Amino acid sequence: MEELAAAVITLTLYLLMGTIIALLSRRVGIKTTSDYYVAGHRLGGILAAISYAATTYSAFMMVGLVGLTYATGVGAFGFEITYLLSTIFLLSYVAPRIWKLARERNWVSPAEMISDLYGLKPLSLIVAAMYLLALVPYASAQLIAVGRMVEGMAPGLYWLGILLGVVAALIWTGLSGMWSLASTDLYQGLWMILAAIGFVVWLFLWGGSDIASGTAKMAGKGLLGMKWSPLVFVSYSIPWAFFAVTNPQVVQKLYTPKDEKALRRLITLFTLFGLSYTVIVTVIGLASRALTEVGRLPVIEVGDQVTPLLLSYAPLPLAVFVFTSIVAAAMTTMDAIVLALSSTASRDVYQRYLGGKDRAAINLGRIFILILMLVLSYVAYLKIGFIVDLSVLASALLLPLAPVTLIGWFYGRRSRVMGYAAAASLASGFLIGLYWALVHGAGKSLTTPIFGLPSTLFILLVSTLIMMVPLVRR
Repeated sequence: MEELAAAVITLTLYLLMGTIIALLSRRVGIKTTSDYYVAGHRLGGILAAISYAATTYSAFMMVGLVGLTYATGVGAFGFEITYLLSTIFLLSYVAPRIWKLARERNWVSPAEMISDLYGLKPLSLIVAAMYLLALVPYASAQLIAVGRMVEGMAPGLYWLGILLGVVAALIWTGLSGMWSLASTDLYQGLWMILAAIGFVVWLFLWGGSDIASGTAKMAGKGLLGMKWSPLVFVSYSIPWAFFAVTNPQVVQKLYTPKDEKALRRLITLFTLFGLSYTVIVTVIGLASRALTEVGRLPVIEVGDQVTPLLLSYAPLPLAVFVFTSIVAAAMTTMDAIVLALSSTASRDVYQRYLGGKDRAAINLGRIFILILMLVLSYVAYLKIGFIVDLSVLASALLLPLAPVTLIGWFYGRRSRVMGYAAAASLASGFLIGLYWALVHGAGKSLTTPIFGLPSTLFILLVSTLIMMVPLVRR
């Protein structure tokens, strides 16, 4: 009962502080959809950087990746570091160009960006449909994480975690769009990294020599080497490698820095945050497995339960601090996804197709946020899959956007022929991924090869080859 009371008090204070920050952000003033969805291209470097990092590193990390590392060893670190290194590379080489084009062409939604690059308006509707179908499971995974953390503190109250996440998202995202999102992201990002540091320090103080003994046993089982098969590693890593290009919630963040200095600061601070958080989280997973090897922890069959079990051993103040940081990680990602999806509805459909005014478009976007949160809460309540599988599956379904986006960024000329190729590429790759997921399920679709190739590699090759046809003919 004491644990529940402490968790409720801490979570309440966290939500109250976040709401105050979101309310204060309204003072900026929201007049256009550009103000609402991309902060009028006026975010400072620190705000843009922590917002980008907090959005990227979701509940997948402290819940999903800890469990994945516990189950599979160091291979999970290789999988996650692939994302970080590829994202740093992409940001360093393409972010300046995207930032410049976004300001020149006043991009608000990533779907708008794709249609503008190829000069084919219907492309935005195809991309918007892909976002909606792929990101609902991913966003629901964040609510699942919140629900499971609350349930870990108070058995039977999974639904309460979902409810708290939905209410906070509606307030924090709906008030001032990107301004309130970025402001609360800064607050939540700091909470995430401080809690992670405190958690790993306590774990080593508590585990002591048992961690060292267990690590030796892990080495004997191959868990300190690459235990993952090449097929599984490639299939999981490819969507992560292109995450920064395919996922709208992070692409949209590249439109927001106010100048080139702010953009450079975004890249630098994201690198520091990402590397630190990745190392800490994977070390927690490895140390947990080491403690199981020596009998200090029981064998944990479900990866998503590793962190909740560890928190049951931690001192109460630390447990509720880490618990709240996981809620924060889930909230930042879910809020950004919901805002990105809302921008496609109000900007791409209502404004660009129907000629709607800014104020009406913003109100429509807020209504769409409400509807979307209701859908997400229902999907989360059903517990349709594990957090890792849902997260990677979403990026796999969006993978066809990688060649379409990269060629659009560097090809640089609007062409209807290329636009039709982009439409065919997107539809083909997405339908292959969706069919494979429906036939084999979220998790197995990623590890079941297509014609002997990792499924995500096959999807990427098909989409890329279709995009290359008009280029080769030239």
